[in-house]
Amino acid sequence: MESILSAHEIGGGLPVLIIHGWQLAGTVEEADFEPIFSKTPGLRRIYVDLPGMGTTPANNVKDLDDMYLRLVQFIDSRLGSSSRFLLVGSSCGGYLARAIAQKYSEQVDGLLLRVPLIEPNDSMRDLDAFSPVVANTQLMSSGISAEDRNLLGNVLVQTPAYVKALKAKYKEVYLPAMKTADMKLLDAIRADPQRYQLSFSLDDDNNNNERTAITAKFLAPTLIVCGRHDQSVGYRDSLRLLELYPRSTYVVLDRATHGLPVDETGVFEALVRDWIVRVHEWRGRTER
Repeated sequence: MESILSAHEIGGGLPVLIIHGWQLAGTVEEADFEPIFSKTPGLRRIYVDLPGMGTTPANNVKDLDDMYLRLVQFIDSRLGSSSRFLLVGSSCGGYLARAIAQKYSEQVDGLLLRVPLIEPNDSMRDLDAFSPVVANTQLMSSGISAEDRNLLGNVLVQTPAYVKALKAKYKEVYLPAMKTADMKLLDAIRADPQRYQLSFSLDDDNNNNERTAITAKFLAPTLIVCGRHDQSVGYRDSLRLLELYPRSTYVVLDRATHGLPVDETGVFEALVRDWIVRVHEWRGRTER
């Protein structure tokens, strides 16, 4: 099995492994996290591309188990068995990051989950019906082009500033990443509930449906950021993470979708910077 994943490294110091979401690439994570991490010295940011995404070839991955194993091989070869590091994961990358955090619990000093995928099976997700928090029918019907309406889909905050920021994120960040994805392979995995889930549970020690469970408790500082209006994974399914991560800060942001942050980045930055402070405090305590 091919073990090499493409990755872009920035900075030096404590490694931070950052795992992107489905059909995307490390460049998407860079766009949101570099404005924050670049202000924090001593962090070696590793933006990895998962198989079939970004610049990493698929190399015959069949399911999420394969992607998890590729991440394990990458960590073992790039970081080794003793290096301490931090983990960041968005959406499906958050699902994979949780599994990595459990396997390397003695090495991971902090976990950040942005809009994490909790329930892989779409039909079992607890989602709210879409309703804009700021409605502007005139803007959405005649103020933007039909092409942009098709691109943006349901717009949560229907103001010119929000629409401009959302459009820029799609065109400058999401679409370039998605164009590099092996959509045929990824769509096949995504369409199969058995392939689009790990074969082991991340939530408890019960061996349900012959799935081998991982001990779920993770004690290092954890930040979980969800969107109140997330139409993809929702937020209520992630509430149970509070029990699994005793040192967690759990935040549900208003005016936020699965693509958070869009136009208001200040709160997101403050949360991430607070997490970094808590991580350094944790490392100071455990290293004594």
